[in-house]
Amino acid sequence: MTKHEKDFTIRELTNTDREGVVPFITSFWHSDRMVAKGRLFYPAQHDGFLALRGDEIIGLVTYERQGSDLEISLLDSRDREKGVGTSLVEHVVKKARQLQCKRIWAITTNDNIRAFRFYQKRGFDLAAFHQNAMEANRKIKPEIPMTGQEGIPIRHELEFEILL
Repeated sequence: MTKHEKDFTIRELTNTDREGVVPFITSFWHSDRMVAKGRLFYPAQHDGFLALRGDEIIGLVTYERQGSDLEISLLDSRDREKGVGTSLVEHVVKKARQLQCKRIWAITTNDNIRAFRFYQKRGFDLAAFHQNAMEANRKIKPEIPMTGQEGIPIRHELEFEILL
């Protein structure tokens, strides 16, 4: 299968899926709860889309509508560089347009270089830099590690957006 052929399907997350996505989330994130911009939330409770290969979850995107904005609250793909994340984000963009949202945004941490590249290649721009945001986030979720990808200290949040 070439890089551009899809061997997976995308479908909307349903209420019956919610319990099953929790182990998927915790297997990578070590928790089913997240904190961004000082706000605690549970992505499995948000709307979203699943990427499936047969019955196996290989990707998940969750989102939350906030007025005319739509926040991507979690994006995770286990099959990197195979179009899973891109397909999930494309479904979110389509949904945001259906809902007549004006902006889609996502938060990542300063260590997540892969996310910087991913979002920018899909038309998102860096919209905000939240310096030392992780200090407040660790007060809410102390298990957030001090060091992240490639040994980079996790200190800041970066907000990417795409205007619709």
